[in-house]
Order: sequence, then structure tokens, then C-alpha cells
Amino acid sequence: VQLQASGGGLVQAGGSLRLFCEAPGRTLSGYNMGWFRQAPGQEREFVAGIRWSGAEDYASLVKGRFTISRDMAKTTVHLQMNSLEPEDSAAYYCAAAPRTAILSMLRHSKAYDYWGQGTLVTVSS
Repeated sequence: VQLQASGGGLVQAGGSLRLFCEAPGRTLSGYNMGWFRQAPGQEREFVAGIRWSGAEDYASLVKGRFTISRDMAKTTVHLQMNSLEPEDSAAYYCAAAPRTAILSMLRHSKAYDYWGQGTLVTVSS
């Protein structure tokens, strides 16, 4: 599965961005999907996930500000990011894990088999 992430950019603190993750030519309905981010010099960290069942999961740092969703055709996964803070600045990666992945592992990057190329989010203060 080849994933393409897009939607990053430069935004002022308090602003919003919407990220997109697509797999051209196929649906993502059979996958657990996740968004991770990595700032320079830091480890990649879990941001949000949506399971194949539709259940959502969020890191505590973004809960209440970010929303993950799928479109009705199940071809795109979105990450709506509101009330952005400078600390949210990072490269954001979408990833896909098989439907059979252990649910308790879905906050860990090792659970994911497929990764997009990353889209850069910069939040200015």
C-alpha cells in the first residue's frame, strides 16, 4: 500500500490545518490507520488513530484539538488539527496497519506496515 500524505504548511498559533492521507487506486477500509509526528531531534510519536471498525484514539497532547476521520468512500483519512501550538510543529506521517494488528499496539510505530512520505507542519508563535 502506497500512502500519500498532504495538507501540511505554515500556520500561526491558534490556527488550523487539515491533513490528508490517501492510497491512490485503493480503499483504506480494511486497515487500521494512524498519524504520527516527528520533530527534529525527537522520536516519532503517536498522534491519532482510527481503527478499521471506526474507533478513534488520540494522544493526550492532542485530544480535544485534533480529530481523525475517514471519508465515506474510505479512500482518505483526515486529521483535522485545531488550536495549533508551536509544539505541534513536526513532520506528520500517516501509516496503515493490517486489520489483524493487535489493537493495544496501535500507538506504536512497529504495528504499522505502510508509511506515507510525511508532510511538514510549522506553527509560528
